[in-house]
Amino acid sequence: MKLYLKGMRCFTEKCAIERRNFPPGQHGQSRRVKLTAYGQQLREKQKVKRAYGLLERQFRNYFERAERIKGPTGENLIVTLERRLDNVVYRIGLAGSRPQARQLVSHGHVRVNGRKVNIPSFLVAVGDEIALKDKMRENTMVLQARDVSQSQLAAPWLEIDRENQKAKVLAMPKREDVQSPPINEQLIVELYSK
Repeated sequence: MKLYLKGMRCFTEKCAIERRNFPPGQHGQSRRVKLTAYGQQLREKQKVKRAYGLLERQFRNYFERAERIKGPTGENLIVTLERRLDNVVYRIGLAGSRPQARQLVSHGHVRVNGRKVNIPSFLVAVGDEIALKDKMRENTMVLQARDVSQSQLAAPWLEIDRENQKAKVLAMPKREDVQSPPINEQLIVELYSK
């Protein structure tokens, strides 16, 4: 499945999924693997982990946090992952991919309410203003990402000012707002409830 991990490359014909949609190796095309229920659950978890750029321990901690919040655990998990600062920078369109957004944040180029935040896992709250450092606004990587993001749909829970390269969090994200990648969070809940 196309997770858009490589940024701009995933929008071109050079995308790995477009070129070869089968496992690597001599017998990749002829091998037929039937997934078990556990295999489907594991694959869904791995897909979400890779899309958001998390390690196993981090993902487990987010899941445990989602269990403690009132409401459906799967929805709470997805909403919490969407609130991460590196993901918000990606959704705003300041970076072409989540790893690129993570790098912008960890190098100290992102401001939250006027203060430098260099922690990619920082959770944004309603009313937070996210902006780039003044020096980074003319960066070619940021300008390319901004041009690409103008053609994509903006997240409805963010108020985006593309010209000034800043955004404001209007509300908490809802499960319906998260469409890419397509996630079946129920499989993840079933996997962790074993």
